[in-house]
Amino acid sequence: MEKIVKKSASKKQFLFEVAWETCNQVGGIYTVIRTKVPSMVEKWGDDYALLGPYFTHTAAAEFEPLELPEEDSPINNTIRTLRSLGLKVHYGHWLITGKPKIILFDIDSVHNQIDAIKGRIWENHKISTLGVEELVNQTIAFGEMVRLFITELALENKSKKEIIVHFHEWMASTCLPDLRKDKVKISTVFTTHATMLGRYLAGNVPNFYEVIDQFDWLKEAKHYGIEAQVSFERAAAQKANVLTTVSNITAKECQYFLGRIPELILPNGLNIQRFAALHEHQNLHSKYKESISDFVMGHFFQNQPFDLEQTLYLFTSGRFEYTNKGYDLTLDALKILNQKLKDAGSKKTVVMFFITKQPYHTIDPEVLQSRAVLNEIRENCLAIEKSVGEKLFQASAASKDLQIPDLNNFVDEYWRMRLRRTVQTWKTDTKPKVVTHLLKNEDDIIRNLIRTGLTNNPDDKVKIVYHPDFIVSTNPLFGLDYGQFVRGCHLGVFPSYYEPWGYTPLECMARGVPTITSDLSGFGDYMMQIMRDYDQWGVSVVNRKSQTYQESAEHLATLLFKFAQQSQRDRILQRNRVESIADTFDWSNLRGCYDTAHELAVLKK
Repeated sequence: MEKIVKKSASKKQFLFEVAWETCNQVGGIYTVIRTKVPSMVEKWGDDYALLGPYFTHTAAAEFEPLELPEEDSPINNTIRTLRSLGLKVHYGHWLITGKPKIILFDIDSVHNQIDAIKGRIWENHKISTLGVEELVNQTIAFGEMVRLFITELALENKSKKEIIVHFHEWMASTCLPDLRKDKVKISTVFTTHATMLGRYLAGNVPNFYEVIDQFDWLKEAKHYGIEAQVSFERAAAQKANVLTTVSNITAKECQYFLGRIPELILPNGLNIQRFAALHEHQNLHSKYKESISDFVMGHFFQNQPFDLEQTLYLFTSGRFEYTNKGYDLTLDALKILNQKLKDAGSKKTVVMFFITKQPYHTIDPEVLQSRAVLNEIRENCLAIEKSVGEKLFQASAASKDLQIPDLNNFVDEYWRMRLRRTVQTWKTDTKPKVVTHLLKNEDDIIRNLIRTGLTNNPDDKVKIVYHPDFIVSTNPLFGLDYGQFVRGCHLGVFPSYYEPWGYTPLECMARGVPTITSDLSGFGDYMMQIMRDYDQWGVSVVNRKSQTYQESAEHLATLLFKFAQQSQRDRILQRNRVESIADTFDWSNLRGCYDTAHELAVLKK
């Protein structure tokens, strides 16, 4: 570790990180790269740059183009050479914290050569790319431009600095086998964040982890129509100087699907300081909880009012991967929890939010209308409050008997009638909707809710809000961005079946929100390794490795019931504790894992 810092300080190394998601927000790796940048810039300075594809629609918001400096340097000379060959290479800053140097390649520059490139790949590596989807062709074109850049850079490297190239996922590494074949003088690291086959098989094969050693990778890849993707992934994993992954869970996949055991585990982190609120997390929780409560009143109080002081807000979020993300387990556990709360005679109400992305036509007009009428009720009440307040003040000042006047006498008949009529038009006998939008198709969440009967019945202690869209500040239902919504909730629930890492529970921790994860997620597995008493610090882990599905559902329901039984004081203490350990996952502490990988790559070159 110390050795690397000395090398960097003496300017003896270049580091390039290559990712399809660089300046291109299309997946979870974007968060990994983006949040890690400040820590990388802090160490590497000008010897660090990122490589990615250039797309006008994404670059417009995050990319600052710069004039290429005239100074003689390997990077500048390489860009000039590629531009002289007619290739469109964009140089500038990525407009994120740290403002790193970034080089983006317009893949249209080599579009007319794609058949020749694919032919060379077949000749050299026997990777078939016939009839692949357009995305694969795009990654091949991107890989070709990266290959040309790195190859030319190695030739321009007259100072003989070590060139370290860190590739993230197969989409960024289609050129890695060629770089190795051509003996380009670089050191390479390949990180797989989730194997292609793992993602497909986990969602389709029961007891996936129990039979992982029995799959024929080529047969399965052909079955799912991903032979080219998996072949690129295997080739990159086997040709890189160092193979890494994000968790021990995924390391097992690498062994069986990629034919190589990773040398290192690189756990994911966050820029925790970005979430720090100067010990104001409790105040922020209360503030944003009020906004969620406004929604809850508008959604449920038309028909089913309940005590908000006794109400808990739980949520889960992520891509719509019904089984992989554990949505199925969560729903079945909520059914059990609903009965547990009824049997215990609990005064608590649990509102569970499912936040994911699904095709929909529009927000349900009835949901919007209910929220609008509730706002009108609030405006009426505020007008009455102002009027009564002024009259109460005058009456109190003029009072001789020191008695508090009857407040009803201060409400004008106009406002009495207006408020009454507004409330009357708002109230309904219809059950609150379980989904906030008009879905284009019924999905597994809806089917599960119908099957279990968890459909916002009057006697249900667990209420459901299925929001099939990501939460942004312009959303008319909440008026919050996602981070604010998370802070306003009491608990995040993420019992994933397939989750190579899992950023959502980590984001909860960073915002002082307790969370539930699973021992099949990279994050959950890592927590169990580094902290024995993790449950005392606001992190609960559902056992999905050694229990049946039903046993895991019961386990999750027990954890949720235990949380519901906590006092407000206990929940506040838990929020304090979970926030206090979030620094463990700051990139300033986890970057050392990357440092080790880069040092090892140089040694193994």
